[in-house]
Amino acid sequence: MPEPSASNSSPKTVFMVGAGASEEVDLPIGSKLTNFIAAALNIKFTKFEKSSGDDLIYEALCRATHPQGSIGKFLEAARRIYNGMAHASSIDDFMHSQSGDKKIELCGKLAIVRTILQREAKSKLFVDFFGNHHLDFDKLKDTWLYRLVQMLIKECNVSDLATRLRSIAFIIFNYDRCVEHYLYHAIRHYYGMNDSDVVELLHNLQLYHPYGTVGSLPWRSSPGNAIAFGDTPDPMRLLHLARQIKTFTEGTDESSSDVNSIRSTVKASSKLIFLGFAFHKMNIELLLPNSMAHNPAGAERIFATALGMSRDSTNFIVTDLRRRGIGGGDMQLRSDLTCSQLIPEYWHNMSFS
Repeated sequence: MPEPSASNSSPKTVFMVGAGASEEVDLPIGSKLTNFIAAALNIKFTKFEKSSGDDLIYEALCRATHPQGSIGKFLEAARRIYNGMAHASSIDDFMHSQSGDKKIELCGKLAIVRTILQREAKSKLFVDFFGNHHLDFDKLKDTWLYRLVQMLIKECNVSDLATRLRSIAFIIFNYDRCVEHYLYHAIRHYYGMNDSDVVELLHNLQLYHPYGTVGSLPWRSSPGNAIAFGDTPDPMRLLHLARQIKTFTEGTDESSSDVNSIRSTVKASSKLIFLGFAFHKMNIELLLPNSMAHNPAGAERIFATALGMSRDSTNFIVTDLRRRGIGGGDMQLRSDLTCSQLIPEYWHNMSFS
């Protein structure tokens, strides 16, 4: 099945989704993720036997270097990432600081895919296809995804759902597939639809991952490019999936990424909603380059979580967004609300109906 195509009509509401949003369903962020990455790449040998590090990543590196036999240089790169994680705010920042080192890029991307897939399997969104084939929605009632779908389906007949989906877009800065995975299961469950009808319906949704994902979900892609949510790949598949991850440089390359479509989507929006988004400079530049300041975006309403940020930080973000040409009207940047709290707080202003 081909990837869903973006709708030609401009969405009214655009969601920017960061790592803090996925944390609500038990995906790791910050130091937790760097710790997992470090452990996976801490590949050591004792008396010629591997004593630490991830077996699957090691096997993938063996495949990548066969028959040249140059795995030693890749293990050195893995060790450099392991050492760097002690001070790195994220694996992305570290790889950006080592830009151009292909061995570090490969090791980092392998670790990203391996770690995120493992954490998907331990998240609240995992579906055991050998047992219950449905999400446990009771465990998800305190998440933003649950509240988002409540807002999406409110006063919406199934015949109107395609139009409503065309009115929203997601720009997801995470490598996981939580948003599309949840929407698929929640819509199928609520409307009693079969798989093919849900897939056809979700073609109406604009959804971007600027830095790639750990792989397409089976319903979004052909079998050769897909992996189920939380599944475990073999070494060769892990290598293939790692190539779908993009560094900061690759994600902002206008010639080989969706960055122009993303910027057009942001510019055409009437509402921007930032969820779990840390407002890192490179991500803001991807969405709203300084050049847009002379050609302002249409969004007049902005809602954002900034949980735990200081007043100085939130003031800086507000000033920067306005300087880049958005938020000329109402801007709600809340340092006291989680993603799941933001939606009910501004339910009527965010409403799709």
